[in-house]
Amino acid sequence: MALREIRVLGDEILKKTCREVKEMTPRMKELVNDMLDTMYEANGVGLAAPQVGILRRIVVIDISEEQNEPLIMINPRLLETEGEQTGDEGCLSLPGKAGEVTRPNYVKAIAYDTDMKEFEVEGTELLARAICHELDHLDGHMYVEKVNGPIHDVNNEEDEQE
Repeated sequence: MALREIRVLGDEILKKTCREVKEMTPRMKELVNDMLDTMYEANGVGLAAPQVGILRRIVVIDISEEQNEPLIMINPRLLETEGEQTGDEGCLSLPGKAGEVTRPNYVKAIAYDTDMKEFEVEGTELLARAICHELDHLDGHMYVEKVNGPIHDVNNEEDEQE
């Protein structure tokens, strides 16, 4: 298990656009595994490569209760969005804080897995929110840009992480 440092709001790398992954090298696979370890250790439900200082289009998400069903997305992009949901959103790059954000309630995305095989994923509610949140990171954006109202402290961090 290799944990990586999570970059926090104010770090310039979080404002940069990530580059596509051209091939899945052993280094890229190691990055994916480290990202999963880091996300689970921090009790998050999502993590994007720039949050650990790597400007590549990679995100990992796991919204399962047991945190054992990770969604690994290489070079992801949204195909469709529908509806809307508004709720508290947090981020591992802004620990202990949350803000009310409106996101699509349904998304359809396309990405590659770690074998560089293309796949589509559809999600609603928390999964839709997580996909949108993490894909924003790949383009140098954080949820704080979309907050309706003030950012506030969270009492139970485990429930509020991204």
